Amino acid sequence: MPSPQLSNTFVYEDEPDELVTGEAVALELRSASFVLRSAGSIIDFLVYGAVLIGIMIAAFAFASNIGLDQAISTALTVSVIVICLVVIPTAVELAIGARIVRNDGGAIGFRHAFIRALLGVLEIFMTAGGLAAVVGLLNIRAQRLGDLVAGTYSQYERVTKFANPVVQLPGQLAEWARTADVAKMPDSLARRIAHYLVAAPGYTPATRSQHATNLANEASAYVSPLPQAEAEVFLAAVSALRRERETVALTGERARLDTVSPALTSVPRGFPSNRG
Repeated sequence: MPSPQLSNTFVYEDEPDELVTGEAVALELRSASFVLRSAGSIIDFLVYGAVLIGIMIAAFAFASNIGLDQAISTALTVSVIVICLVVIPTAVELAIGARIVRNDGGAIGFRHAFIRALLGVLEIFMTAGGLAAVVGLLNIRAQRLGDLVAGTYSQYERVTKFANPVVQLPGQLAEWARTADVAKMPDSLARRIAHYLVAAPGYTPATRSQHATNLANEASAYVSPLPQAEAEVFLAAVSALRRERETVALTGERARLDTVSPALTSVPRGFPSNRG
């Protein structure tokens, strides 16, 4: 294959949303579909409804047996409703909060769970899920009203750290690598190349070739001269070179810091010391 040439950027239509944390860790997040969320809401509705009915029956039987007056019975009824429709859902979401996450990918807290449970009374129980369904259909992440207010959404997959592959320099490009100039490329492009090199064995041959060609076209703008190599081999070489040169740069920086460290931590001769 001839040297990669620039072309239009390829868009991964089937990739999940990508979030980069403050520690530069790329996370792959995929929100649950409307159908999955609807199924989960129906199950929640039936379970919490059954629990509410059961507790209400037990509470009324208890109130009748001990002869509670009307005011206390009303207070007991309200308490049971709040416990079943707000307290229990809040506790459940905090206990298994790995599925519901904040918009930034983090775990939810009490405030998020409480807001979702409180608004769930309106949009799920009081409207039989109708309000939640309408709101969920109007946004891409199938967020219900409680999610929009709390800043959360339902995640389809677990949050996983992106595995950065250790790619070796292809032997056929060893001579080219000695004089190649690889400029700093956008972090998003570097992550996509690393992701491709990890996931490539699972692609179909056509998809693998298309992804490699489009990524090589983008990366070629930051590389000179361009080698005569297959697109995937070119991407592996670029990834290996970037890792090698970044390692050298970090090692040199560490050596320079070690050199000046004594001057930063030592006390001049004759200078009073707080020790002892």
